[in-house]
Amino acid sequence: MDAKELVIQYKDELIKDLMGLLSIDSVKGESVKDAPVGEGPKKALEYMIELGAKEGLPTKVVANLAGHIEFGKGDELFGVLGHVDVVPPGKGWTSEPFEPVIRNNEIVARGVQDDKGPTMAAYYALKILHNEGYEFNRRVRLIVGTDEESDWQCTDAYFKEEEMPSAGFSPDAEFPVIHGEKGITSFNIVQSNLNDEFIDSDIELKAFISGERYNMVPESAEAKLKVMTKMSAIIQAFEGFLRKSGNRGKYEIDGGFLKLELEGQSAHGSTPEEGVNAGTELLKFLSEVELDQNGKQFVDFADQYIVGNLNGEAFNMDYHHEEMGDVSVNTGMINYTEVDGGIFGVNLRYPTGLDFDAGIQALNKTIEKTGFTIEDVSNQAPHYVDKNDPLVTQLLKSYQKHTGDMTEAYTIGGGTYARTLETGVAFGAMFKDTVDTMHQKDERMNIDELLLAAQIYLEALYNVCVIKS
Repeated sequence: MDAKELVIQYKDELIKDLMGLLSIDSVKGESVKDAPVGEGPKKALEYMIELGAKEGLPTKVVANLAGHIEFGKGDELFGVLGHVDVVPPGKGWTSEPFEPVIRNNEIVARGVQDDKGPTMAAYYALKILHNEGYEFNRRVRLIVGTDEESDWQCTDAYFKEEEMPSAGFSPDAEFPVIHGEKGITSFNIVQSNLNDEFIDSDIELKAFISGERYNMVPESAEAKLKVMTKMSAIIQAFEGFLRKSGNRGKYEIDGGFLKLELEGQSAHGSTPEEGVNAGTELLKFLSEVELDQNGKQFVDFADQYIVGNLNGEAFNMDYHHEEMGDVSVNTGMINYTEVDGGIFGVNLRYPTGLDFDAGIQALNKTIEKTGFTIEDVSNQAPHYVDKNDPLVTQLLKSYQKHTGDMTEAYTIGGGTYARTLETGVAFGAMFKDTVDTMHQKDERMNIDELLLAAQIYLEALYNVCVIKS
């Protein structure tokens, strides 16, 4: 089988179908009848499932949250798990995020790297095997979800009703093969001890807002202050802060109110060090300002536990595992109002060996003394498959054949659908030289890399799931 030649034959069709999928705004929305995570994700799911139906393949949608396209026959089931929901596009795009364009041999659109492009490449690998008449040695399902970027309602609902594959992969990370993923948690740290008595202050923090998702580094932040006196001094201090820090920002005066805005750099929540958290940067400035009592409590807490806490040390949960690395912390949402107080939305990821439950309980006990509590804790345990497992070695060989790269399988801080399977791994679609634009403005995917990923998936699925004559 010549995987490269076969993918080239389907190139135009693959790109056309991908552009159609990218045109759907599938950011999680309000739950409505027959659309639990919004109309956009549901529409994207239906788009993918309809592609399989047009080929005459068995398809199914479960609770309008997930679905599958099935190939082959047999008792054993192999899964390929992708998702079609995307994170909010944010600001600063040079083209419309849901009007895909091709520039410099790259497709630019929200979701093209994460995860619509890789999902479409995997679908086409299966479609090519089917259309070219290859006989599968088991059933293979392309399973498509719609809530991967948030709460994973999709996989929860799907596997309550449908069979669990004995093995599989998710095309939602990097090559060559990822055989382990850190535990993924989210929780809110809530300001619970507000002073209800009005105490006159020259500067009052009225509101603060930054971030939209736990698993995104916030790219913008805004604070609203009521300034009784010394307006010019605060403005001068803010301008000096911007010059010294190298951050970009601006201010606006409206009556006695001063609005401060600051720009950061978005990144995936699993790699907060690769971004610039606009929220924590703006909090650094506010820590230099004499605020009202509640505002000061909010900012002081951030200064002690949030700002610069990328490895969990401030939570007393820093931990290192030789193979899986360090704890990572992303404070993806920061909000404050003078009425309700503040909330920090935290995304913490941890390797095997850390007792997260004990750590979060100890942290809650510690911060209660400062007027804060922890709420809404979710926790997905770390996932690990032995790197010598036949699935890992077979996929690795397919990657090596088409790239010549002999890099070994490794582990990551990100979380993919692979962790829903006992023997599940992440497999592409980013290469070692790929510019990671997931969760960033102008998200893009090189067309040559898209086709190469499809070739690797085709080779791998042929080796693992096809009867050899």
